[in-house]
Amino acid sequence: MLYKLPYYMAVCLGVTLAAETGTAFLLGYRRRDLLFIALANMLTNPPVVVLSYMSGLFWGKAAKIAALAALESAAFLTEAAVYAKTLERKKLNPFLLSLILNAVSYLFGLLIQ
Repeated sequence: MLYKLPYYMAVCLGVTLAAETGTAFLLGYRRRDLLFIALANMLTNPPVVVLSYMSGLFWGKAAKIAALAALESAAFLTEAAVYAKTLERKKLNPFLLSLILNAVSYLFGLLIQ
């Protein structure tokens, strides 16, 4: 099962980048802001995917759900902090933006599964 992890990571990152930058674009964010949104996701997505995958693999579904909740919360806060510091256009509160973008990408992930 571990051999599937790189493919799983690539798919998850691709879906997340498409969903979150696409949604941010629809919300009116452009160039530099979209770049920082993508970079924030490249920072937070791999640890979330790897750690939740590994916790499910080694400790079961309940551990995966608990780990995913904690990891997604950490990603949400990290991305909000990045948005607060880097975005030029603060059309939305950075925490609200992070919540919206993470919710959209999480729902896209659920639909794909």
